[in-house]
Amino acid sequence: MESSERCMTPLAERAACYRSLNNIQTRKHMPFQKFPLLILAIAASFSLSAQQEIPQKAEDISPLLIGETLPNLPLYSLDNVATNLSDILSKPTVLIFYRGSWCPYCNVHLSELAKIEADIIQLGYQIVAISPDDFQNLSGTLEKESLGYQLYSDKNAQLIQAMGIGFAANEKTKGYITKKTIGEATDILPVPSVFIVNEKSEILMEYINPNYRQRLSGDLLLAMLKNLK
Repeated sequence: MESSERCMTPLAERAACYRSLNNIQTRKHMPFQKFPLLILAIAASFSLSAQQEIPQKAEDISPLLIGETLPNLPLYSLDNVATNLSDILSKPTVLIFYRGSWCPYCNVHLSELAKIEADIIQLGYQIVAISPDDFQNLSGTLEKESLGYQLYSDKNAQLIQAMGIGFAANEKTKGYITKKTIGEATDILPVPSVFIVNEKSEILMEYINPNYRQRLSGDLLLAMLKNLK
């Protein structure tokens, strides 16, 4: 069987394919260590409600895993209109969590995704990007980066925390955010993440990297989407 054919398999076998094809490490549901990981693991049972303390470092997060369902919480549009996540994810989605409009690495990544949006749509997915930015900052990001996909504000980082990818912003970072953005600065930042989800809000694949300087490339994202077909 060809390697590309082996990846057209159920989730457990597909994870093995990615380890073989891309030399990608996998991990169980535990805090991150000091190296970036493309998570390709089988879902494990874990209660997020047990997480009462906000991690102080990006390496200490405990994110949802493949196979788990995203919590259905409200997000806010650039007009400050609330919409439940399940309504936003009514079709297969490439779901991006970025730190905010103040982050140059995030803006470069958002712009790169815009360049391959047509390819992503052709594969049957939409792009949705979420940050803890105040809603007043969304329109500026859309215009500056020439984005055709939707941005949403996660007020108070409720979804980010429920996803297990949030950690506390230090005072220096919060001060910088206050200077660079409109509205209330966030106390919680997401570890930059990419989730591929189906129309049932179930996680099919994910990339979560505590090193905010390193992002999932457009080429690798497209390869992941093609292998999920």
